[in-house]
Amino acid sequence: MFFVIYKQKIIKRKTIQMKNYIQKTGIFTVCLGVLLINSILTAQNLENFHQEIPDDPYIAAPRSSMQKQPAYRVFNSSYFTTQVNVDNNGFDIIGDAGNETSIAVDPTNPNRMVIGWRQFDTVASNFRQAGYGFSIDGGLTWIFPGVLNPGVFRSDPVLDFDADGNFYYNSLQGTFVCDVYKIDDGGVDWNPFVPANGGDKQWMRVDRTNGIGSGNVYSNWNLSFTTCAWDFTRSTDGAASFESCIEVDSAPRWGTIAVDADGTLYICGQSGGNLVVIKSTTAKDPNIPVSFDSVNTVDLEGLLATGGVNPQGLLGQMWIDVDISGGVGHGNVYVLASVDRNSNSDLGDVMFAKSTDGGESFEAPIKINTDSGTDNIQWFGTMAVAPNGRIDVVWLDTRDAPVGTNDSVLYYSFSEDQGETWTENLAISLPFDPHIGYPQQNKMGDYYDMVSDNNGAHLAWSNTINGGQDVYYTYIDPNGVLGLNDLSSELNNSIVYPNPFKNETTIKFSLKNEEYVTVNIYDLLGRKQATLLQGMFSENQSLTWKGTNTNNQQLAKGLYFVEIKTESSKKVIKVIKY
Repeated sequence: MFFVIYKQKIIKRKTIQMKNYIQKTGIFTVCLGVLLINSILTAQNLENFHQEIPDDPYIAAPRSSMQKQPAYRVFNSSYFTTQVNVDNNGFDIIGDAGNETSIAVDPTNPNRMVIGWRQFDTVASNFRQAGYGFSIDGGLTWIFPGVLNPGVFRSDPVLDFDADGNFYYNSLQGTFVCDVYKIDDGGVDWNPFVPANGGDKQWMRVDRTNGIGSGNVYSNWNLSFTTCAWDFTRSTDGAASFESCIEVDSAPRWGTIAVDADGTLYICGQSGGNLVVIKSTTAKDPNIPVSFDSVNTVDLEGLLATGGVNPQGLLGQMWIDVDISGGVGHGNVYVLASVDRNSNSDLGDVMFAKSTDGGESFEAPIKINTDSGTDNIQWFGTMAVAPNGRIDVVWLDTRDAPVGTNDSVLYYSFSEDQGETWTENLAISLPFDPHIGYPQQNKMGDYYDMVSDNNGAHLAWSNTINGGQDVYYTYIDPNGVLGLNDLSSELNNSIVYPNPFKNETTIKFSLKNEEYVTVNIYDLLGRKQATLLQGMFSENQSLTWKGTNTNNQQLAKGLYFVEIKTESSKKVIKVIKY
């Protein structure tokens, strides 16, 4: 096989992509240029590039017999990251692996959350199972009970939650049948699964509105890999049962699902050589069949791709989300993906576009990553929109990688003006080599997942910072990124220590003049838990907080906010109770 080339670094990556494709399909093709190779991979055959079926046999690998090491954790002013797939003592399990993470956060109690992933009990086999972990202290610590069905092949986890805080776990079997598990008692144990049709790669979304579709569960998947004739199903009874499969116009692949404030359903993905958004205003009504109103093309100046930095996987899925803020951007539809660019030789940029007319048309795309040149790869671009309309985006980035490597760093940016402007790209992880720790499958999965609330973003992701492919939770605080905690130089000397704390912490600040001051404690939902100080004060102040609420009851472990407010200024400081 011969390649006519003129850019050594770009062609090397394209050649890797082509070799991976040939290994999968057995097709031998002579390509006379980079653009031809690119079109083969991203447009014509991406929908058939990979599928989740059992390859290796199940190998029992009891955690008790595996080596351990300290789990990775880091805290700073902008984020904290902690490992999820740990043993009962909180240690990293050496020799297992996890990827394709998905997260659900209880909107009624954000200290309660669940992450699911593809669990490989040993890197000696690519046999995967439905792994999960849960936290009841805002992500500070995680419990990894094991897998949903020990010894049963399961892949492609997708988690979501409803407005009442019930959790849903959609899991793909090796037969391309999907099952949905549910937690509906406020606990951490899953009910028996319910068959949900499905296929690879499926996505799922729950209607969290107060409308007629509240609690509906929607799922869409790749039409190439399914056990039923079509690629969409719906549940109108809280996942107790699922309707027969129906056809989605244009058969989108490798995309996600969103529901707006009115219950309108949006599905995105790649269809042939286009990225598309499909809209349904009828899906919410349980009394009528689902139909689709429109299919609209989105220009992200490129297409989804695979290979290279993630040899046997995607460089990321297409994301769609909606603004439900009730503000200026209410009803906006946003899409984002890491794409192989059309206009240049860049193999991966994070591109964003928005619609202000309900997904009927989209504005020109914006590149989120701000690195120069076309040699770097931005992959696994992931987006979530907070209830207040803030748009959060993360991605892996090779811009800082030593020559000859694909070492990647997690980056973050956000927008508070409907995607018109974005904050400076911020690195929020150590660099890591994505090519180590493979579980007999040369990829780190195909996606990450993120949920945003008004205070920050909850990210479930995988990396190899600790020497193996592990699952992590990161909480990202936009206020810490912007420095908005320091709204006044009057309170710049405010401190809280120790932080994190276990039994008590001290809050210190000073005032130049006598002012009316309040010091309040808020939880992640913005609910006031305690008032520590109220009245006229001046000069130096020192307070002790013992982690209690107004009734002197101990609060749960988790993330809280100390608000120091005077007549002329305000400062908010994150504090973690463990």
